[in-house]
Amino acid sequence: MSSSPDMSSSSMAGSSSSSFVIPNLPRSSMSSSPSPDSDSDSEDDVDSLPSISSSILDSEEADLSDAQREWEASLEQLQLLLTMIVMPFAGKFLGRKFAYWSWARYMEWMHDVEIRWTNKRAFNVAGAVEAAASL
Repeated sequence: MSSSPDMSSSSMAGSSSSSFVIPNLPRSSMSSSPSPDSDSDSEDDVDSLPSISSSILDSEEADLSDAQREWEASLEQLQLLLTMIVMPFAGKFLGRKFAYWSWARYMEWMHDVEIRWTNKRAFNVAGAVEAAASL
């Protein structure tokens, strides 16, 4: 029994030695602040870039933002068209078609009545007119 506590302490020592901490690194390499040499390197990189007039960049950004605003406005109009006109109309039209279809199936199943649409085109036009009438 005395060997089991010794065994558990030795296994704990083994697990602590397998930790991911590297104890021998100097503190300067562990700091997150950049070295002064890296600042001068980034300044050299910026100096090597070709210089462009800032007025050219500003006009391109203004044109881009105008185009972006127009694009967003047209998307908003399209979204309003879909949500306010197309979706309600399609929902009512398809809902009425499903209601007529399900009513016909119910009447055939429950009461042995045959339902026939004599003029499908007139039926479809009447359904579209009914759906659009209350919009």
